[in-house]
Amino acid sequence: MAKLKVAMIGLGMAAGHHVRSLLDLSDRIECVAAYSQTSVRREALAGQYPTIPTSGDLDAIFADTAIEAILILTPPSSHLELVRRAAAAGKHILLEKPLDISFERSEAIVKTARDAGVLLGMVLQNRFRTAALKLDEIVKSRRLGDLVEASAAIRNWRPQSYYDVEGRGTRARDGGGVLLTQGIHTIDLLLSYAGTPKDVSSFVRTTPIHMMETEDLVTAVFSFENGAIGTLNATTCAYPGLPERIELIGTKGTAVFTGDRLEAAFMDGTTVTAGGEKSGSGAGANPMAFGHEMHRALIANFIDAIQDGTPLRVTGDDALKAHRFIEAILAAGR
Repeated sequence: MAKLKVAMIGLGMAAGHHVRSLLDLSDRIECVAAYSQTSVRREALAGQYPTIPTSGDLDAIFADTAIEAILILTPPSSHLELVRRAAAAGKHILLEKPLDISFERSEAIVKTARDAGVLLGMVLQNRFRTAALKLDEIVKSRRLGDLVEASAAIRNWRPQSYYDVEGRGTRARDGGGVLLTQGIHTIDLLLSYAGTPKDVSSFVRTTPIHMMETEDLVTAVFSFENGAIGTLNATTCAYPGLPERIELIGTKGTAVFTGDRLEAAFMDGTTVTAGGEKSGSGAGANPMAFGHEMHRALIANFIDAIQDGTPLRVTGDDALKAHRFIEAILAAGR
């Protein structure tokens, strides 16, 4: 089968993980253009990865009929317009989280891709952690029984210098703070295991630790359709940064997922452990302090979906569920 030809739009913080993944998968995929409007970023990428062609011509990328898919890695506020252009050109889309800066724009993205008949995959790479995949298997096989509690903790650290970057942590560029920018990864995982919460109550704060427009500390409590309850704590104030944690308690056992380590114990006396590769979490001052293996697996799934019809593990509709829950938490806090 011919290599899938793609273009990458946006050469910011996450670009390196995507480029390394594309190079690892070079027998299946070819990046024919890596775009940034900033010449400094194009030159930096070319210096580090000389085999990846760079471009400052966005119109040419969308007009190139040989390009079958677009990786959009730009700030959230630009996503809807870029998705519309990609969809109009009939190109499949792999989109960095979050969908966009508002729920309305996020809904429009999902609808745009659906109406155009193009695939919309989301870069929520934690779904591909070894422990996350094993826990998904356990939940779907009902080894935990009926859920009675599902909770998550995202205790990251970001120094003030992180938020001093222009637009970061603002509603205009990012759409939100810790929930939409950092917490969405773990929130997406939690919802994939437990379903969509309801009856949400929350406290939402911006602490004295950061000078920023949006929230850096959130605690929420909620219930699920089956009567189970849950909690969520999310912050970028927890120095030096701790691995994310998900706990699921069921009528037949309990599973605890910390970083990439899963430990599950069942009432029949059996146990399961998985993961523990210690590839880094990105919970500390450097958000990209982890390996690119999850991105590589996510991109491989995207290729499979386009070429073989394999279901996407993380769709735009999945991301929309996380956005809806985040909206409910923020509304409850207000």
